[in-house]
Amino acid sequence: MLKLVLPKGSLEKATLELFEAADLAVNRSSSVDYKATIDDPRVAEVRILRPQEIPRYVADGLFDLGITGRDWIEETSSKVESLGELHYSKNTARPIRMVVAVAGDSPVQQVDDLPAGVRVSTEYPDVTRRFFESRGIDADIRLSYGATEAKIPDIVDCIVEITETGRALRAAGLREIGQILQSYTELIANPVAYADPAKAHAMHQLRTLLQGTLEARGRVLVKLNVAEPDLAKVIALLPSLKSPTVSQLFGEGGYAVETVVVKSEINTLIPALSDAGATDIIELPISKIVH
Repeated sequence: MLKLVLPKGSLEKATLELFEAADLAVNRSSSVDYKATIDDPRVAEVRILRPQEIPRYVADGLFDLGITGRDWIEETSSKVESLGELHYSKNTARPIRMVVAVAGDSPVQQVDDLPAGVRVSTEYPDVTRRFFESRGIDADIRLSYGATEAKIPDIVDCIVEITETGRALRAAGLREIGQILQSYTELIANPVAYADPAKAHAMHQLRTLLQGTLEARGRVLVKLNVAEPDLAKVIALLPSLKSPTVSQLFGEGGYAVETVVVKSEINTLIPALSDAGATDIIELPISKIVH
């Protein structure tokens, strides 16, 4: 039913891992094959292409559904339907930021300090042009094909580049002076395809699987038993997405409790629960959380 396009390059590995965890494993003959399949009746075709191209291909109707970054949607000015952010990236769940940066020893402290005719290197010329025009700055914008940070100060005066933490920019001796936009990975749809009720329903079902998988990451299910006198103490220790589920044990004066907690807290939580009177504590992995 749906023609799907996924990003190649830096997002490729993380995207394929997400789809596999969501029970939508992407199958292809080799790691360099651009065509793939998903064993799911809702997916008729899969391509793996550069994220820079995906917004235009989806907007033009070559694909019904795609994954790319907000940065490339803005750069291409593509008319697509966003089905929501997917909080994952190459390394973390944090968004990338598109920033303006100058040499660390530059006297420029903010974007509005840049002079007319400032030379700017970037892989995002259209976004950059609109940004500088909105600030009333006449900029000489030059398309970069990579190694953008290496062009300061000999070739250009500043750059527009993406970063997650700013660490790479600082390592190159650069300093941020402004942010243009923040970008998460997004699930996008062709507007005509999205207007088809059957296709829209299939799109939302796929989104549910992907979002549910992301929601479950870093969380575990904790189950335990506790005697009635200790119940309040145990419940007070439990961080939860919602109120813990509490069930009375058959034929005993105690309760079974279960809840979802953050995995990073489990090393201190389980001993504390035991100290508070909990018994038969079980930690279980979670594949998906669908609200």
